[in-house]
Amino acid sequence: MDPSLFEPPAFIKLLANDLRWTLLKFLVAGDHRVQELAELIAQPVNLVSYHLKKLRDEDVVQVRRSEADARDIYYSLNLDRLYEQYQAAGRALHPAFAETHQMPLATPSDPIRVLFVCTHNSARSQMAEALMRFMGAGRVEAHSAGSHPGDIHPDTITTMARMGIDLGGQRAKHLSVFEAQPFDYVITVCDRAREVCPAFPGAGQQIHWGFPDPTAIDDQAERLAAFEDIAGRLRSRIGYFLTMVTTS
Repeated sequence: MDPSLFEPPAFIKLLANDLRWTLLKFLVAGDHRVQELAELIAQPVNLVSYHLKKLRDEDVVQVRRSEADARDIYYSLNLDRLYEQYQAAGRALHPAFAETHQMPLATPSDPIRVLFVCTHNSARSQMAEALMRFMGAGRVEAHSAGSHPGDIHPDTITTMARMGIDLGGQRAKHLSVFEAQPFDYVITVCDRAREVCPAFPGAGQQIHWGFPDPTAIDDQAERLAAFEDIAGRLRSRIGYFLTMVTTS
């Protein structure tokens, strides 16, 4: 029999490292800079960078420059890629492990309160609010706000309409509207907002999901494509988030 049939998949070997596994555990919730990860796991920056590169080489972790300070680098977990690789590893061991088993989502007596924050509350945070409310289906009370709110961008409304979601009831709001309210999760979706987001009362968790600003794109076709890309990535991330926080 071919000995290669008993060789573990490269993906399993990649994660069979305590430090890399720990990095994934921190990145599964939100984006971090390398210095933050080094502090969280109490390891030297150069060692953390080495293992992040290993994860990047397999596209399990992605990297982008901060829009707030281009010298900063943010690392994020490619959740869809990670899921695909786990599925492939399962198939390599036994066909039955390739089956998808959805965990049931609980409906808590008190909905989880989530606030999405970006700079202008015109695109990313508005889409996130709408998607979280739609996908949460009563399990989540979703809101959004901005540090310098403007108006909801027309492409935000168009993009959500294409996904079957009406933004007629949403409007741009300033962070101060929610400063006295407790939230279970406050999620910043742009790098600039992360730097100015205030602390909210309660025992909530602050998370960062960074996305580039689609409204900064001048070309209409490119801008609409960027809106759709971000909406799709938000839908994926929110789906994983809901599984994590509302699984019974």
